[in-house]
Amino acid sequence: MSAILGINFNHADASAALVLDGRLVAAIAEERLGDRVKHDPRFPAAAVRRVLEIGGIKASELDLVAHARDTKANRLAKLGYVLRNPRRGSRIVRHYLARSKGEAGVLSKVAEACGIGADQLKARLVPVEHHLSHVASSYYCSPFDGLTAGLSYDGSGDFASLMACRCEGTRIEVLDRVVLPDSLGFFYTAVCQFIGFDEFGEEYKVMGLAPYGEDKHAAAMRQMLRLHERGWFSLDGRCFSMHGDVTSGSLDERGRIRMPRMYADAAVALLGEPRRRGDEMTQRAKDLARSCQVRFEEAAMHCMRRLHSLVPTHRVAYAGGCALNGVANARLLRDTPFREVYLQAAAADDGTCVGAAMWAWHNVAGGTERFHMHHAYWGPEHPAEEVRRVAQSCPMPQRHVPRSRLPQVTARLLRDGLVIGWYQGRSEWGPRALGNRSILADPTQPQMKDLINAKIKRREMFRPFAPTVIRKAVGTYFEQDVFSPFMMHVVKIRPEFREKLPSVTHVDGTGRLQSIERTTNELYHDLIEALGRLSGIPIVLNTSFNENEPIVDTPEQALACFTRTGLDALVLGEHVIVKPEQQARLEAAVA
Repeated sequence: MSAILGINFNHADASAALVLDGRLVAAIAEERLGDRVKHDPRFPAAAVRRVLEIGGIKASELDLVAHARDTKANRLAKLGYVLRNPRRGSRIVRHYLARSKGEAGVLSKVAEACGIGADQLKARLVPVEHHLSHVASSYYCSPFDGLTAGLSYDGSGDFASLMACRCEGTRIEVLDRVVLPDSLGFFYTAVCQFIGFDEFGEEYKVMGLAPYGEDKHAAAMRQMLRLHERGWFSLDGRCFSMHGDVTSGSLDERGRIRMPRMYADAAVALLGEPRRRGDEMTQRAKDLARSCQVRFEEAAMHCMRRLHSLVPTHRVAYAGGCALNGVANARLLRDTPFREVYLQAAAADDGTCVGAAMWAWHNVAGGTERFHMHHAYWGPEHPAEEVRRVAQSCPMPQRHVPRSRLPQVTARLLRDGLVIGWYQGRSEWGPRALGNRSILADPTQPQMKDLINAKIKRREMFRPFAPTVIRKAVGTYFEQDVFSPFMMHVVKIRPEFREKLPSVTHVDGTGRLQSIERTTNELYHDLIEALGRLSGIPIVLNTSFNENEPIVDTPEQALACFTRTGLDALVLGEHVIVKPEQQARLEAAVA
């Protein structure tokens, strides 16, 4: 047996994955466990222990440890940047020396996390460049075997921001890179900060805000981000500050990733005064968000067309933080020659641990068997007895409902207007709740969006919620018949259904689609069908089971979130718990 541990750390979303004989067995982001710090960049000790436990092997049985980082990559680019920017040179050198030091002794860290001596760990360390890990995470998990274009694009990793690849069989050939300081991710993050979203990972807020604005800053965005007819893109260096005084991966006193200011004074001169966090959300901020999103989409389509010119095929597999932009993902299918697309469930940096492990399987272990990630349920599952004990510890009204009746009972409660925490099976891999750690509601009821934002999620009112639809019904309700099992595409809802789906229809008529097959999650699929029989539309409102924290992992965390928020009910395994004022509805539903 070949046992490969993949890890990502000293970069946002530290994570671990276990691959046995070329098959993914488990994958978990550290933020779900341990201290539960969002986007935790520290060594994923808890995740390493958990994936090994799920796989039923000991650390001493590992053959390879694949690390999604290669500090030797792009050294000439790093040196060139230092020479071109002598005033920043010493800071850059300190930055990368600190990072290299922090990543030393990876095998010792694995051994320590597992409570064994370093001499007991026989595994060989395999460093895999950041963007190669991204491409591998998508291509090696895709159903594609013939010629496929591969792309990774994000803020940065190993001093690059984009990688273009030719993929076929078990081989990934790197064709080109874009190196720092040019970065589409930096562009988007800088404007995100300018609008007042200055914490790590808030770019999705700009995407949600953009439809409320007009593209009034197009000229400024074109100056900040230039597209090249015979190349990729470049940033106007006067408008951006690539390296601040903060070491990547460090945390502040609140346990959040420290973020240097990414925009420079020239951007202020170009765009005017930035919005401060907490200030009124003005129309100007909304217009900036719209112009940022528009320019990003133009750049993304430019990159995809250039990729197609390098790898002329209709198939593409891609990843990276920029691949989480669902609006651009849907546009790619409309405006580029690519027709078959694959993104795996964790397209951002958490997914690099899977990519590094899969790259090691095919290129170091010599494995030829391919793996296809059909679903996202690669996290922990807690035993039924533990779930029962936690449920029975709650003094609120509850009933045990057999699994065969659970979809019908839950659908009845949803149709009665209850907002429900849904906790089932193994947790999802990646940033999206995909039907096992979800908050659910009936999307045909217009009050649900504002109610959930205000009383449960406690987040900005402009942010939309996602519709989950059974796969065979996608074309009926959406203008693009996209199979999006990992909620990676923002698609137009057909005009005739927008008023019928008010709680999942964004201001521009779109929804961030998850389409589900019964073979990947039978219980969740049956719930949506059951709700459809009551509402007339087989779609459920789905958002992550959390409240400004990482998605819940344990049954105890699910119960705690239920009790402290405005959730009406909790379906914890086969146990349905409701707030006291909903007891009559529960009794009617199970009757």
